[in-house]
Amino acid sequence: MTDIVLFHHALGRTEGTERHASWLRDAGHVVHTPDLFEGRTFSSIDDGVAYAMATGFNTILERAHRAVEVLPTDVVYIGQSLGVVPAQALAQTRSGSRGAVFLYSCVPVGEFGSWPQDVPVQIHGMGDDPYFRDEGDLAAAQELVSLARAGELFIYDGDQHYFADDTLPSFRPDAAALVRERVLRFLASLHDVDTAASQTANQRVLKDH
Repeated sequence: MTDIVLFHHALGRTEGTERHASWLRDAGHVVHTPDLFEGRTFSSIDDGVAYAMATGFNTILERAHRAVEVLPTDVVYIGQSLGVVPAQALAQTRSGSRGAVFLYSCVPVGEFGSWPQDVPVQIHGMGDDPYFRDEGDLAAAQELVSLARAGELFIYDGDQHYFADDTLPSFRPDAAALVRERVLRFLASLHDVDTAASQTANQRVLKDH
């Protein structure tokens, strides 16, 4: 079981985000879905981004920081597009992160300092998505996985942005199924690491005594 903080995309905390949280919960994880737009939802990416810009990304990040203050530090941060901004900021700057998953976007590592090498990361995007390909996200993702000790970048065929959100016309079921499979495998790998570390610790205790 893993504690996960799932940050929504530019449409807000929509049914699509809640459905994403549901399949993570069905796999046995505890999922928190902070609402960084304070109840607002939008029908287009442009409208959601315009709201975020008018509000100020510093304010959005402050809301994200407040949302996790009451949570343990050893969580996995998952960001959906615009939600990658707070997810990546927290993964890089809040000590104790267990891992991070970025969907549809990635921010240049230097925006938040350096990447903590012991934090594994997984990134998903479509190769011909203009948001991902042409706005620097793909290059940022390539740089990030080269810096992380355990980094995976998955590029899918197609040009859609929110391709794993089954409530939207951009949904692509084959790619979405791969995202789900790979994210769940990533989360399971974190549990395997914890188990191995615990077993090693137990072995040390037995040997020492």
